[in-house]
Amino acid sequence: MNSQSSGRKSGQFVLPGERLGVIEEFIPDAGTYVKDGVICSKVVGRALLDLLNKRVSVCSLVHEARVPKVGSIVLGQVSNVQTQNAGVRIFNIGKKQLSGFFTGILHISDVQLRYVESMFNVCKPGDIIRAKVISEKNKVYHLSTKDKNLGVVYAFCSRCGYMLELKRQGMYCPRCGKIEKRKTALDYGKGII
Repeated sequence: MNSQSSGRKSGQFVLPGERLGVIEEFIPDAGTYVKDGVICSKVVGRALLDLLNKRVSVCSLVHEARVPKVGSIVLGQVSNVQTQNAGVRIFNIGKKQLSGFFTGILHISDVQLRYVESMFNVCKPGDIIRAKVISEKNKVYHLSTKDKNLGVVYAFCSRCGYMLELKRQGMYCPRCGKIEKRKTALDYGKGII
């Protein structure tokens, strides 16, 4: 896999399974595997060619895939709301971005301890919510906002789209005056995500 025969250079981006050279040319090192005499990348990363010592390795760029797990506190944007549940596009676990796109469902029974009449009083599409993953049944992330630090952290007016302020009478839009209901987190609007 010298740069003349394969066209590869040290530092080039490689994917798992990508050919790096042959065992006659190089000694396989970290981040590689050998199949039928061909050295391949085991990870997503940068190929490192040590021409002096005739070694090839791959420096991983992805140390671990971040995916939601039961017990994870996640951050997401409400994508749709129905009477009984809301769809949430999850984009963070804690403060760390995820390794892809994940969808969660917040069911009306997992919103708060007291009775909730309709999910339309809990959140609206576009709202940013903090929730806990309580189940991964059927490859779907089921969410809960029952804790006081969980719920809507940023809400937007369903009439004009402006960010709502938390007032005693409910969520208030300073632009158009509309008052709406939400299940908010204790630190609503404080910038702490």
